[in-house]
Formats: sequence, C-alpha cells, structure tokens
Amino acid sequence: MSALHDIEAPTVVPVGLGARAYDIVIGPGLIAGLGSRIAALRPGARVGIVTDANVAERHLAPVEASLKEAGLTPSTVTVAPGEGSKSFATFEAVLDGLLAARIERRDLVLALGGGVVGDLAGFAAATLRRGVDFVQVPTSLLAQVDSSVGGKTGINSRHGKNLIGAFHQPVLVLADTDALDTLPLREFRAGYAEVAKYGLIDNAPFFEWLERKWREVFAGGPARIEAIATSCASKADVVARDEFETGDRALLNLGHTFGHALEAGAGFSQRLLHGEAVAVGMAQAFRFSVSQGLCAGQDAERVAAHLRAVGLPTRIADIPGELPDTDGLMNLIAQDKKVSRGALTFILARGIGQSFIARDVDPAAVRAFLEAERQ
Repeated sequence: MSALHDIEAPTVVPVGLGARAYDIVIGPGLIAGLGSRIAALRPGARVGIVTDANVAERHLAPVEASLKEAGLTPSTVTVAPGEGSKSFATFEAVLDGLLAARIERRDLVLALGGGVVGDLAGFAAATLRRGVDFVQVPTSLLAQVDSSVGGKTGINSRHGKNLIGAFHQPVLVLADTDALDTLPLREFRAGYAEVAKYGLIDNAPFFEWLERKWREVFAGGPARIEAIATSCASKADVVARDEFETGDRALLNLGHTFGHALEAGAGFSQRLLHGEAVAVGMAQAFRFSVSQGLCAGQDAERVAAHLRAVGLPTRIADIPGELPDTDGLMNLIAQDKKVSRGALTFILARGIGQSFIARDVDPAAVRAFLEAERQ
C-alpha cells in the first residue's frame, strides 16, 4: 500500500456530496485546534456539545477551551456511556438540553465520543428546530472509521438496532488519533472489526496489508493513521455514490445483519460490543456464503483466523451468556433495515474483497445455518 498521509500534517479525506460535501480530518493533536476549524465554519456560534460521562472526563476540558479561545460559546449535554443511551428517553433529554442552551439553526451541535454519541447527537441535530448542522469529533476507532462518516444517525428500539433515525450529514469530521490512546483494548479491538470490513468488502490488498500490519495498527503511529485513512476513503467513496443507501452502500453492512441480531439478543449490553457483533457477523457471512456454494472454505477460515488473531469473537459460542434461540434470532433478523417486503437481504461474499448484495435470501437456509452454528 502507498502512504495516504504525510505524518507531519493531518490527512484530509473529502466526502464528495455536492452542496453537502465535507472533510474528514485525521491525525494526532487535532482537538487543540478544533475551535479555529469550527469558527471558520460558524464564526461566533453557540456549540452544543453532546458527550458521555467517560469521554467528558478525558476530553471535554480541552474541547471547551479550544472553542472558547476561538470565540465560540460551548454548552454541554452529558449522557450515560453505552448503547443504552441510544433510547427515546435519552434522545428527549439531549434535545431538551440543546434547547435549554438556546442552540439555534445557525449554531452547531458537536458530537464528542464514540458511535453511540455520534448517532444520538446526529439524530438530535437532524430534528432540532427541523435541522441544525453538526460536527463529529469521534473518540473511538469504530467511530473514526465508520459511524462518524456518511450521515447515518439514529437510536434503537426494542424491535432492533438503529430502526429510528435520519440521514443527516455532518459539516466536518475531526478524527484526533491521540484520543485512541485512552481506549481500553477491548474497545479498540471492537473498532478494528470495522477496519477489517473495508478489506473484506472490495479491497483484498488492504486486508492482506492488515494481516501483516495489524500489530502496528494497534501500537499506533503511521500504520494506525494509514488504516484509518484507508477506511475513511473507502467509506467516503461509497457514500458519495449512494448517500441514502438505495444501492451499493448496503455493502457497508457486511456482517451487520447477523451482528445486529446478536447484539439485540444480548440486550445491547457490555456482553457484546457492536464491533464484536460485527466480527461474529462477518465470520458468519463468509461461512454462510460457503454453505451456499458461493465462497471457498479457505477464505472463510482466513477471515475468522485474522479476527481471532486480534482477539475478536467469531462464533456464537464466543458470546457470554444466553442468547435467543434460532426462532428468536430469525425474528430479530426479520427487523433488519435491509429487509424489503419481508424478503431477507444479506451481504455475502464470493471471496475476500468480493462481497455483494444478496437479495431474497431463503429464510430456511438462514435458519438451517444458524442451527448448525449453535451446535
């Protein structure tokens, strides 16, 4: 792979969406200059920061200081950490806090945190006063390479994950890679699943690079920035082609149909982080592809072997605690957003880097596969 960045300066990945185009800025130490970047977009604006208690402890003070130094007026709404905050109750509390802070349509919402905060804050921004611009400052690997880019925002329902939301593009994504140094190893691993996903979708050379370089990605430095920039460039390209997921943007959901069902079955809890669910789901998508005669068994084993090597789960048996039975998992899969008029859609694979959208997948085949997976 050729380097995508100059380590002396931030990497900038553009997301080409015409009037809604924006930049993803990637590099170390970016939070310190956050205020000047936002002031260039909205001089003198109020900035409603949405964050969680854990992230606030580590990063809120420098963010607020940078905003104030640039002549901006910050106010903060803090939510509880974890997937449980993607709820109607927390959504209402965030909106109430932003309204109390008098965030107006020419102001900004700033999402400071991981994927949960980004989804929640983005959805709040999409609905506040019928739409307020927002900035993503992702502090987890998963958010930096996936959820902060592309404008998908939303909350969960008891019926499933991300079933309520809106497409609302940010006006800037600022990925400070120094923020990743404070992540627990388990959280970093979970985010890495989304990095591997980009290789498995359509970039076999990137997956091969990750097989060689993953230890350097975990250690930090140039390889980490390289992996983040490559992932963001891949996602930006897909989003520019298919902003509202009417076509091949669905490829970005590799592993998510199985994974979301498992995540919901685990109660959106610390038992199974989103990235861990995606890891199991991707391994399952490749094994299911093998069962349907679409993919070579050695490719599925290679995928699982890499995910296991970095410490990620690859099978239902790796998930602690009880999960719904096969009927229960099938019911959760039926709530997936890619389901159309009851027909199941999966992202399957003909090989590494050869994923495709499979429509009208036979539910009986999925049920039989899940039964075999539980043996």
